[in-house]
Amino acid sequence: MGPSLTFGTLRFIVVSLAVFAQIYLFLRFRQSVRSSGRSQRVKSAALVLAGSVIGLLFAMNLFILIRPVAWVDPPAPVQALLFYLPAVWGFGSILSALLLAVFQAAGGLARVIAGRIRGPAPREGEPPEDPGRRLFLQAGVGAVAAAPLFLSGYGAAWAGRSHEVCELTLPFGVPLRVVQLTDHHAGVYMTRNDLRRYAEAVSALDPDLFALTGDFVSNSIAFLPGCLEEMSRVRARYGTFATLGNHEHWVASPDRLRSLFRQHGVPLLYNAHRVIRTARGPFAVAGIDDMRIGNDDLDAALKGLDPSTPTILLSHRPEIFPEAAAQGIALTLSGHYHGGQIQLSLPGGTTSLAHLRTPYPEGLFRIGESRLYVSRGIGTTFTPVRLGARPEITVINLT
Repeated sequence: MGPSLTFGTLRFIVVSLAVFAQIYLFLRFRQSVRSSGRSQRVKSAALVLAGSVIGLLFAMNLFILIRPVAWVDPPAPVQALLFYLPAVWGFGSILSALLLAVFQAAGGLARVIAGRIRGPAPREGEPPEDPGRRLFLQAGVGAVAAAPLFLSGYGAAWAGRSHEVCELTLPFGVPLRVVQLTDHHAGVYMTRNDLRRYAEAVSALDPDLFALTGDFVSNSIAFLPGCLEEMSRVRARYGTFATLGNHEHWVASPDRLRSLFRQHGVPLLYNAHRVIRTARGPFAVAGIDDMRIGNDDLDAALKGLDPSTPTILLSHRPEIFPEAAAQGIALTLSGHYHGGQIQLSLPGGTTSLAHLRTPYPEGLFRIGESRLYVSRGIGTTFTPVRLGARPEITVINLT
């Protein structure tokens, strides 16, 4: 188990970026207002209004991030106003501030270089600055600042309402229909009604096995019981099995987590396995704890298991795959990275923070006869925004 950032550290980084963004954007807005030709009264009113709106949205977003509210399912307009609008502003304002800061630095550098080339004195006969050009540049800066906010709003709507079913067929040795859900991140952006809709969608797929690969909550244990209750609605032919993610360890002890899973009838494979016998032969489902925050032990999970038994390994993080392949495990199911959550499509292919961090950001991988599938999951972390990485229900038809 290697070193890892704690949830508190990640939250501090996000909050620090958000504070910088609010201050920077307000200062840029104040500079723009002061240079306008409006009356002093209008300027003062604009600054007070902007400061109040920015402060209110930031405070609401901060409250949700640090002090998660009790689980509620308000009407959609109320949910959008109270939860999604502050979150969209929080994420979009960070991107806007960073983009504007980069443009400001680049512009300053360009002026310095131009000044060195031309010299300090203006050239003789040089025309005065064109007012139309200044307005054009101001409009361009405004578009740069607004674009991330519009993208954030689009990504929030997309993340909450547009999942896809990814279905594939793989060799295994025992015919089996497996449905995987991962990275629920239950909370104000993944409500109990949302989870119920996902449970109903999974049930409609008629699974033989229902696999849950961690990160059931985001930042509060209070959301775990309801999440487990909704997942337990699914009736898979050979049962439901789960493993823990890093977020569970951030909000509760392993003993507390195991107790909650038992209470709600969801079998938790904590460095353990189960052998299931079918008319077409036996197979095993194994699960390990989170590799960075938890106490993963693949050897303990496989202890006593006949190596010839086709095995599915549930691991929240996919980096276990080389070790699992060396152990002869036929299929490993993972999540964790959300497919990057926010992807950029570039000429050389798709990229995201996840694609830069791991060789297994999403999709199907193979080592020898062993296979790994990494799902994008259904929830979000820190901001309810997905771009280019749709929420996913995975269906794997094993043969």
